[in-house]
Amino acid sequence: MIFAAGSRGDVQPCLALGRELIRQGNRVRVLASMRYRPLVVGEDGIDFHPLVADPAEIIDSAEGRKLLETGSNPVSFILGMRRVLRPHITDLLEQTQVGAKGADLVLAPSFGFLGMHLGQFLGVPHAIVHFQPSQPTRKFPHPLMPAAKLLGSLGNRLSFDAVDAGSWLMFRPFINEWRRQGLNLPALSLRASMRRIRRAPVLCAFSPSIVPRPPDWGGNVHMTGFWHHEQPFWEPSRQLLDFLADGPPPVYFGFGSMTPKDPAATSDLVRKALRRAGLRGVLAGAPETSEPDMLAVRETPHDWLFPRMAAIIHHGGAGTTAAALRAGKPSLVCPFFGDQFYWADRVHALGAGPKPLPARNLTASDLTRRLRILTSTAYADAAQRIGRALSAENGVSQACSVLNTYLQN
Repeated sequence: MIFAAGSRGDVQPCLALGRELIRQGNRVRVLASMRYRPLVVGEDGIDFHPLVADPAEIIDSAEGRKLLETGSNPVSFILGMRRVLRPHITDLLEQTQVGAKGADLVLAPSFGFLGMHLGQFLGVPHAIVHFQPSQPTRKFPHPLMPAAKLLGSLGNRLSFDAVDAGSWLMFRPFINEWRRQGLNLPALSLRASMRRIRRAPVLCAFSPSIVPRPPDWGGNVHMTGFWHHEQPFWEPSRQLLDFLADGPPPVYFGFGSMTPKDPAATSDLVRKALRRAGLRGVLAGAPETSEPDMLAVRETPHDWLFPRMAAIIHHGGAGTTAAALRAGKPSLVCPFFGDQFYWADRVHALGAGPKPLPARNLTASDLTRRLRILTSTAYADAAQRIGRALSAENGVSQACSVLNTYLQN
């Protein structure tokens, strides 16, 4: 069972892993929002189990808008997550329990320690999935607490405990009630849960080419490489093919499931900046808003689209960041909140894009300045080097190898 609550960027890596697990003879069930049912059932052999929470609806809600405004403030982020999930969490936990029935192995992120609770209930092993570096280290701070680096290596290390403890403290009342009433398990203290979660196997679904492995990570932590979800049978529209053939490679713009305060104004701003920089654009949006030099497209597989672009403007989600880098294209990252600021900084530090431009600070003049250097040789060369390194990895195969070894022992 793979717990994949979250946006499309959280679901697709889980489908990539599920596809490989099935190829190796396993049965796989993915728990995800009903919004992604067509995406999941499109994978031959993967069993879908629905979850009540719809990430798009949550982000579009009043509380979701507040969450987007938390930026890189970890306390505001955790409190915001509690507010947006509170109306859904009881149903979410109940549906997760039903979806886990019959599982021999539970894979889940560390948030709320769901895998540990379900593993105890079912009497089966569990493993943790990290889509961003969330394992304690002295080398760098938790992605949600970048300011902790000012306190040195000790501050870095303690930032991970602070984030885990903070999130557990916020959700502990709901989860302990679920443990007692739903799972027939005793409630857990703050420290007991932290000790147990630290011993579990960890699959880091990102690349050491992007996040060098810290020397103080233990043997239970496995950096597998990104889990890329490819859609080889997807067919582009004639309009998209004609647009790509009608001029130089365009720049892609899309914020995934992140919605700006004023989407129409943001689209106008981006189009203005692209034109000032002398660039064509492919924009995520309604096709009827297309113009001769700006093509708006619905959801289009990144593995097909990004290699055909000159550069990518995106929000800094882990999946989109990985897809852009694997395509060998430079990125301008406009983060909204959470770990998006971390990935934005990594892209810039690796030389694959200019200084990030937070979405809340987006202006036509600042965007134009960055666009004029985004496709420069230096950024393009760095992105191509990274792309070659990522293309040589097989993250899902490595993850399956880790799981096979874990289960055999």
